[in-house]
Amino acid sequence: MNRSTNPDDAESADSSAPAARNAGPGRLLVAVYAIFALAASARAAFQILTKFEHAPVAYLLSAFAAVVYIVATVGLARSGATAYRISVAAVGVEMVGVLAVGIFGLIDPAALPDDTVWSGFGSGYGYVPLILPIVGLWWLYRHRADARR
Repeated sequence: MNRSTNPDDAESADSSAPAARNAGPGRLLVAVYAIFALAASARAAFQILTKFEHAPVAYLLSAFAAVVYIVATVGLARSGATAYRISVAAVGVEMVGVLAVGIFGLIDPAALPDDTVWSGFGSGYGYVPLILPIVGLWWLYRHRADARR
């Protein structure tokens, strides 16, 4: 029998290997992140431009969330080790942000007089901001081998 030593042949023959991080269901994840990047950016821009003096910390947190979603979207959409590391960092920051802002809002509701994207653990967005980084981190963990290719 003639066995190929080409690693590309071995990868294509291994049907148990997951699809690329940004293919298949990964595209849906990228799309959801892109929607949140757009929504958070529009919300932050509107809040900052129209009523910044009312709740500057809340509106700057919304702008920060928008940047995190943009970075996560780009990282998840691209291939390679650097994009993988950027994705893990952005989605990790998102997870910490959602939890921190959610807990902070419970401890001191008056500190954020207006909602942010992450207020109430993302309750204003159907808790998707809480669920999304969990799914994102799971997806990235499942595709950690992509970072080595």
